Amino acid sequence: QGPVCTNLGLKPGQRLTVKGKIAPNAKSFVMNLGKDATLLGLHFNPRFDAHGDVNTIVCNSKKVEEWGAEHRETVFPFQKGGTAEITFSVNQNDVTVHLPGHQFTFPNRLNLSVFDYFDTQGDFTLQSLSWE
Repeated sequence: QGPVCTNLGLKPGQRLTVKGKIAPNAKSFVMNLGKDATLLGLHFNPRFDAHGDVNTIVCNSKKVEEWGAEHRETVFPFQKGGTAEITFSVNQNDVTVHLPGHQFTFPNRLNLSVFDYFDTQGDFTLQSLSWE
């Protein structure tokens, strides 16, 4: 478990940029964005080799103990031992995830009007966090 941020106050039109380093022997890492630890609007999980997925980004939402349907992206711009810069843009009905050379949107299934919570877990070391 990496740092946990609360009271972020991210609203539609704002974005959060995460920079960090991926472990040389990385299996997977996670970034969660939501209201709190129990209400996750976006669970962002790049998997190098975990849970049967290889070089796949799995996204989901979580309401208390209930996960939604998994969304998979096969574009995988991450490298073990490399650095990563990921920007999450909050929109009215979804979150746009900006990756190097690729972007996709994930629906705001929980209809969160504000994203207050962010954490990182797994084989990723957070170096900087900025929002605007």
